[in-house]
Amino acid sequence: MSETSAQEINNKPKKKQHNSVLYAAGMLTIMMTISRILGFVRDISVSSMFGISWQADAYTAAFTIPDLIYFALVGGGLSSAFIPVFSSYLATERDEDAHIMASTILNIVAIASMVLIAIGIVFTPQLIDIMVRFEHANAAEATALTIVLTRIMFAQCFFMCLAGISQGILQCYKEFTIPALGAVVYNIAIIIIGLLLARHIGIMGFTIGVVVGAALNLLLQIRAMRQYGFSYKLRLNLTHPGVKKFFLLFLPVVLGLSMNELNLLVSQRLASGLGDGVVYALKQAQRIMMLPVGIFAAAIGLSVFPTMTSHVARGEIEAYKQNLTMGLRTVIFITLPASAGLIALSHPVTRAMYQQGAVTGQQIELVSVILVYYCIGVVGYGAQQILNRGFYAVQDTKSPVLINVFVLLFNIIISILLVGPFTYRGLALAYSLSGLLSMFVLGIALRFKIGQYGGKALLKSALQSIIASVLMGLAVYMAANGLEQILDMSNKLMQIVQVGVGITIGVIVYAAMAIVMRMEEAQQVLRIVKRKLGRK
Repeated sequence: MSETSAQEINNKPKKKQHNSVLYAAGMLTIMMTISRILGFVRDISVSSMFGISWQADAYTAAFTIPDLIYFALVGGGLSSAFIPVFSSYLATERDEDAHIMASTILNIVAIASMVLIAIGIVFTPQLIDIMVRFEHANAAEATALTIVLTRIMFAQCFFMCLAGISQGILQCYKEFTIPALGAVVYNIAIIIIGLLLARHIGIMGFTIGVVVGAALNLLLQIRAMRQYGFSYKLRLNLTHPGVKKFFLLFLPVVLGLSMNELNLLVSQRLASGLGDGVVYALKQAQRIMMLPVGIFAAAIGLSVFPTMTSHVARGEIEAYKQNLTMGLRTVIFITLPASAGLIALSHPVTRAMYQQGAVTGQQIELVSVILVYYCIGVVGYGAQQILNRGFYAVQDTKSPVLINVFVLLFNIIISILLVGPFTYRGLALAYSLSGLLSMFVLGIALRFKIGQYGGKALLKSALQSIIASVLMGLAVYMAANGLEQILDMSNKLMQIVQVGVGITIGVIVYAAMAIVMRMEEAQQVLRIVKRKLGRK
């Protein structure tokens, strides 16, 4: 290929890049919303066919070891080490160094994942015995099924590890749509293949769908990287400065990730002894609670992170702080009312989503009660998306890791203390309290690290959001309770209407309160809407 042709390939996609963080966050929010909806469709498909049962518990537990490998190799390293180093090369126009560094990391991840997967396949029964201990009538069947499904899931782990690094590369090019679209393709594949195969091979059909979805996701990322002119190199250049920098940033994260996975294992082990379906119920309640975090907070964090790292690489510290503060305020403005709304609508939302097929009313009540306790920590986990990246942007991975190790130890201890008197409620409450503690400690530590970054404005915005969210939550609860008395809630359409009306009232009340209190976030949204209408 000629130098001119290569340059044309490299330049063409860059014309489509948008410097606006708001635009990127908006596009990410749309794609993540679609992905999350499909994720719930996927889970609803599983629960409708198998109920909140021991089969569903086995399917949920089968993700544990593959996810452990993924997060150890990619999950933390992607955000804490890879993106800052790769982005700094792009920001200073050293593309060749960026490609060598990224190719080396890709190859290392591929080799490491294959070795760990091979070990995992051999020792799956022993590992499952450590991580899950079912204590109900179907314990033996659940354990045997978990072992089989876990071994199938290992193939998904390999594809997801490579896709994770590939998505990081695309995000550094300010391409956020394709990585988010990969999650959409992943969920669609699970739903279609799972429904087609489940009637013949049971819940294993959904597990095969997971593997196929992960492979399609990786292929989508590879195609996009080629369009952006990324030049993959089959080499292991361990002496490259970028690779050395990556490992210097990544190694502290290993400790944090190991503590995080230990925390998850402790929680799952405690949950597996609480009764049939509790593991699955906790997982589904947590998925609902993480909806505003995964859609809004994650979108804002992902979109603002490469911009922050670029500002730091060019020495533009004030611009970095402005992006950091903007991200935090926006996350607080969105996640606080989302938390209040989910608490008010916990039972209606859970019923509308899951009560069909083999799912019983008692199982719905289990999930909805857990959801209330989980929702207490929504704002904490949302703020984490920004605060952690605030540290990573200045290439400090040690501080957030040390803080999160402390918080995770707190979570493990308080989970053990609360599970006795409060059973599954205690596990959810411990998780929420840990998220709030992490938010406060990370925020204070970052203040000492970089200096002031809008503390008064953040406090004012948070207090205003709390007041508006409490009033909104009360209005939503009263509206939902009123509809409960007059509508036939055995009808699925009426269940959806109840949730839809509650959400609509919540949005109207919160927006009105934000405008009355002259919150800057609301005024910014109004200015954007006016500009859009003016253009039309």
